[in-house]
Amino acid sequence: MNLLAHAYLSFNNEDILLGNMISDYVKGKKQFDYPKTIQAGIKLHRAIDAFTDTHPATNELKKIFAPTYRLYAGAFVDVVYDYFLANDAVQFATKSHLQNFTTETYSLLAKNQIHFPEKFANQFPHMRINDWLYNYHSDEGMRKSFGGLARRAKYIAETDTAMQLFLDNKQRIQISYDTFFHSLKKMVLEQI
Repeated sequence: MNLLAHAYLSFNNEDILLGNMISDYVKGKKQFDYPKTIQAGIKLHRAIDAFTDTHPATNELKKIFAPTYRLYAGAFVDVVYDYFLANDAVQFATKSHLQNFTTETYSLLAKNQIHFPEKFANQFPHMRINDWLYNYHSDEGMRKSFGGLARRAKYIAETDTAMQLFLDNKQRIQISYDTFFHSLKKMVLEQI
């Protein structure tokens, strides 16, 4: 899950942020149980996912992870995109800018806990305490994110290989990220 990207692409709109962050836990018609502004965030999340999943840069990067992780290759690509976003000097000029953004994101989400689906409500305290959003900026944070992906997925036995693939292909991933994120941000701004 590319949590940092979903938070960032909500552009500090509280309801969009909430919908964007809970969307994976809101299935089918349940989305209509939420106010229209939160529904807009849920729809935005799904548009971001669809755009990401079909982008040529993503398809190219999936080839790095697919031989080992098959159908989960896209999930690993999502996570590595967050690493490059966290280290993108255009989006976050400094680490303190990233830290301020993540702190504000957790605060905005916490104000709206009444709307959290049960699974997200259980996950959010861990996300906040362990500062998942900020920790995407480091290799160690990536190792932990890959481990979290393995805990949530049925068929991922280990992630050491994914970590090595990430480290070995950083330059290639950076080039794809640079192409991809600019077009994703443009799409989101047009949709909002």
